[in-house]
Amino acid sequence: MASNKPAGAADARHIDRWGVQLRKGCLELAILGILWPGKLYGLEILRRLEVDSDLALSAGTVYPLLARLKDDGLLEAEWVEAEASHPRKYYRLTPLGRRRGLEMARTWSEFMSVLGDLVSPILKEKR
Repeated sequence: MASNKPAGAADARHIDRWGVQLRKGCLELAILGILWPGKLYGLEILRRLEVDSDLALSAGTVYPLLARLKDDGLLEAEWVEAEASHPRKYYRLTPLGRRRGLEMARTWSEFMSVLGDLVSPILKEKR
């Protein structure tokens, strides 16, 4: 039975779902990249994801991932007392996290290069 919905709406939903899955797949690498220069607390990580990468995510998505990365030995976390506010949990990469980040960044770079070559004819197509 054919759908009464316009094809464009189905295409848009498909692209939206695909985009969500793409962002989810890159989130771990994004966090490792954000923490590469040094330690940050959770809210700073959330803000950087939103501002620097357009990955606006909820705390309910990011904090469980931070906990998993910590459990996997990729991050260390420490509570730091703040003079003007409540204590903050800071995260930093472990040596294993730095190695994983480097491996993932290399894989990402190679993948993007190959994929870029494959999709460049699509992007050059005039409408």
